[in-house]
Formats: sequence, C-alpha cells, structure tokens
Amino acid sequence: MIAPLQPGSDDPRLILREEELDGGLELILLAEASLWAAVDAVLETETLGLGRSHWRAAFLLRRRPGIGVQDLSKLTSLSKQAASRTLADLEKAGLVERVSGDLDGRRRPATLTAEGVAFEQRTAERLRALLARAYRTGGLDGVAGTRRILAALAGSRQGVGPARRIPT
Repeated sequence: MIAPLQPGSDDPRLILREEELDGGLELILLAEASLWAAVDAVLETETLGLGRSHWRAAFLLRRRPGIGVQDLSKLTSLSKQAASRTLADLEKAGLVERVSGDLDGRRRPATLTAEGVAFEQRTAERLRALLARAYRTGGLDGVAGTRRILAALAGSRQGVGPARRIPT
C-alpha cells in the first residue's frame, strides 16, 4: 500500500491501481520534458551561456528573494557545490547580488538584479503561456485539483527558505 503524502488529507474512497499511478507518473515525466524544452528554447536565444539550473535558480530567487546556497540545494536537489556554482555563475553574469548575512557572515543570501529579473521573465513568460493553456484544458475544477496534487508532491520543500514573495 502507498502511504499518503500528507497524513489526514487523503481520501480513503480513492483507490488507484498500479496502471493508473504509472500513467500519472508517465504524464508528469512528459509534462516535465515539455516544460524543459520550452526553457531550453528560450535559453538558446540568450547570449549568457547559462543553462536550466541557472534559470531555475533565478525563478526561485524571484519567488523567494534571499535564499542562499543551502536553501537552493534543498529546493532543487542540487548538491551544495552545484548550487554554489550556479549562484556564482549568476553573480558573475550580473544577474544576482549576494551580501553577507546579518547574523552569519558566511551565509550570503542572494537576490536578483534588474538584469536577473529580466532574464528570468523571458523564460517564465513562455512557461506561463504553456501552463495557462494546460489549465484552460483542465477547466476550473482541474486547476485547484492540479495545484493540490502538485503541492502534495512538493511536500516540505514548499517551506524551505524565506517566505515566498506575494505578488502585488
């Protein structure tokens, strides 16, 4: 039996067979491939020579300003060394600023520069269009259900780092 992702929030009436679960996993993998293809298409037009991990870090920095290496590592499953290298690359490209932390000078929270925000937005625009089209296909009830499913899969990663920026 599969353990629930969030105890107390599962529906005991929902019984899923292995084939249904495998079909869901397949769709998640195919959707991920589609999203990364869109990211890659935009990154190919950039002259900075940055890759997927750089855009992913920039996206998370826009949503959670002030995260550092440790939080980026936890959010993305990158090693701390890879997360550090990614932030250093973004800083070298002028897309990120890092300053010593208030309480611990070794921690260097990162924030996007104006150029970093523009870099992130160029890719996010395309992904938002893909997601909006998919949400419209799923209908109004599908949006809320999809978000609940994805949140359950994301689990405790949602609480890593500073609070998400609330859009104004």
